[in-house]
Amino acid sequence: MNPLLKTNFEACTKCAICTEYCPVSEAWPPFLGPKQSGPDGERQRLKDASFYDEVLKYCTNCKRCEVACPSSVRVGDVIALAREKYARGSFSPRNAILSHTDFVGSLATMAAPLVNFGANLKIVKFFLEKVLKIPAWRTFPSYSQGTFRNWFFDKGPSQKAFARRLSFFHGCFINYNNPSLGRDAVRLINALGLGVDLLESERCCGVPLVSSGFFKDAAANAAVNDQSIQKALLGAERVVVASSTCCMTLRDEYPDVLKLNNENWRKKVDLLPRYIYRLLEEGLSLKFKPTPMTVAYHTACHMEKLGWSAYSIELLKLIPELKIVLLPSSCCGVAGTYGFKLENSQISQKIGAPLFAEIAKSGADLVVTECETCKLQIEMSASVPCENPLTVLARALDDGSGGDASP
Repeated sequence: MNPLLKTNFEACTKCAICTEYCPVSEAWPPFLGPKQSGPDGERQRLKDASFYDEVLKYCTNCKRCEVACPSSVRVGDVIALAREKYARGSFSPRNAILSHTDFVGSLATMAAPLVNFGANLKIVKFFLEKVLKIPAWRTFPSYSQGTFRNWFFDKGPSQKAFARRLSFFHGCFINYNNPSLGRDAVRLINALGLGVDLLESERCCGVPLVSSGFFKDAAANAAVNDQSIQKALLGAERVVVASSTCCMTLRDEYPDVLKLNNENWRKKVDLLPRYIYRLLEEGLSLKFKPTPMTVAYHTACHMEKLGWSAYSIELLKLIPELKIVLLPSSCCGVAGTYGFKLENSQISQKIGAPLFAEIAKSGADLVVTECETCKLQIEMSASVPCENPLTVLARALDDGSGGDASP
């Protein structure tokens, strides 16, 4: 069976609503939009592969076309699978560096101070732009000196005391760049009276690999995660995820893009704010201290696809004196590694400009979102700090720990 049939592209009625919602079409007219690049183009490509157009590489895989589609066509997946099947690009060292996050992260964390210092040197930025085609003006994520998994190695034994357990898929950004978010997640779960396990073996969810054309590497990562998730669920009631992109990928992209059957565990993988909300409905409780500040909530694209932003918003409403501004749902433009590629960089900024303006208008002290690359884009382009809702919740916890989640 042709895997493209799973995307239901023949159900497209040519209404073009997807194009109206496409952030790339609006910012860069040469990209004709999801309808023509996806279902319309696929009908032609199935007749003659020469109809494939390299312009498809400008799709950000934001999934807003799929959210908008009244016929439930998986338009973004049509485009992704077409790129896998027909793209004729050669190997790119830049794309390999940007997408192989576990390899790069494991090396960078071993020399984090030096890597972080070097990444901000003008000569290094000049080299990155001229040789690797990574824009010199971009802010790069800093690396942690030590990974989240290393921190948890010391913390793990204390988790065995909890009768109920969750398995935490932390993702590469928490592991190599932002371990404090992982510690916040552990603290929240423990405050609910549940323990935390990590997957026995975890790889990057695969999204950056797919976006840069490394489909075989993404499938290999998916196979490792599949086995680890199945094993974890023998002892944990759920696998929970902090990142909206990782969660969407594990649940939806594995079967539809990477051809991995996850039916036996898909519904047991949950975004952590959603599962915390359900635990509170079950009768568990969290106590929060007054937090007088204004936060602006940004619905990341893949969070829009999941449809679960309400859970994070409702949890934030539990914090006394916290004012929440709901930003209009729009793409920040970075789309993972997309905005780090020189040929996409100006498109990326143009896509995000309306969001940056809304953030400035909100007067917020902090932006909150479940997407790690949105955080990078917002902090660089809107000059406002940005955190995952889990961090805001953990900082506001009134549990007597003073917010210290260190071992």
